[in-house]
Amino acid sequence: MDEPEFLFELRVCRWAEQYWPPDGERRDSAVLVARQLGTRGRRWDTIVLECDPDGLDARAVFGEERLDSDLLHVVQHAPASWAWYRDALPDPGYPWRYVREAVHEAADRGLVETRDGTNGRIELRRKYRYPEWVRRIIAIENKPDLDASAARVLGDQLERDVALGLADEVWVATRATGADVEPALYERLPVEAGILAVGDDSVDVAWNATSLAVDAPGTRILERPSGNEHDQSAARFEYADPAWKADKRLQIAERAYERGWRSFVDTMRPDCRHFELRDPDLPLPYCAAKGRHVTAGECRHACSERSPEPPAWRTNGWPIEGGPGAALKRLLADQRASRR
Repeated sequence: MDEPEFLFELRVCRWAEQYWPPDGERRDSAVLVARQLGTRGRRWDTIVLECDPDGLDARAVFGEERLDSDLLHVVQHAPASWAWYRDALPDPGYPWRYVREAVHEAADRGLVETRDGTNGRIELRRKYRYPEWVRRIIAIENKPDLDASAARVLGDQLERDVALGLADEVWVATRATGADVEPALYERLPVEAGILAVGDDSVDVAWNATSLAVDAPGTRILERPSGNEHDQSAARFEYADPAWKADKRLQIAERAYERGWRSFVDTMRPDCRHFELRDPDLPLPYCAAKGRHVTAGECRHACSERSPEPPAWRTNGWPIEGGPGAALKRLLADQRASRR
């Protein structure tokens, strides 16, 4: 049976964490990998962040939780000396009451300092300078079985990614077949997209990706004609401002920083006595009852094979505090924290 896309995706994430960039050059960037992230209208299977090592260390003082757009607005512009928040921060383009709420939240999380100023005005000053820690964002689509139908759909998605230029590079990861020419159906995919042929023990570059102009205005394709003789409609598109792209890239990076790719366990049932991670270095979820690796869709509360851990395991610390399921979650959380 072919490996499900979910498990294939976890393998790609682990490979990227260890070996990115794929050209074999010695990397001078710290690499963080996350999965299933993107914008409201587009979600990528795998995200690779190439980070400045010193900047990544500096980012750690802001905590493990992500900073959303409102918090980023506060911490990026908080002044070095005390000032009324409406004088210190740029106009956000939305009501100031939401900024005030974000200032309070930032103070509660220890990201800035606040005090009551003249006439009860809220004043703030920064505790830490928010660093420039993200160098490049790489988006990877995982299609282990890339047939003609999948290539047509994926080609349309990648053309939109290339036009928008939100990621520095876009790639497709597909299962290697050992053929002289991998069946990646080049003609269906934009030439700017790279192709990774993923084998059991190695990953080869079948086509190199082109660097996209992330600092330039992008084109957001809203609607396009189907191309057949019965569709004479015009394409609809709009431009994406570079400032919007920069903000969105940083928001994606913050979410990737918080989540990582090992967070898949949060949507599964590690508290089932059949749940195992047989190789902690490559944590693919394994079900002892089914005798194989399983997907997040299979490992859920409604599974007929589910056998919850006895309450005593979770309350009496058998044999590890919190029980085996809690121990596996701690293991993956520790691995995620060590990558940061």
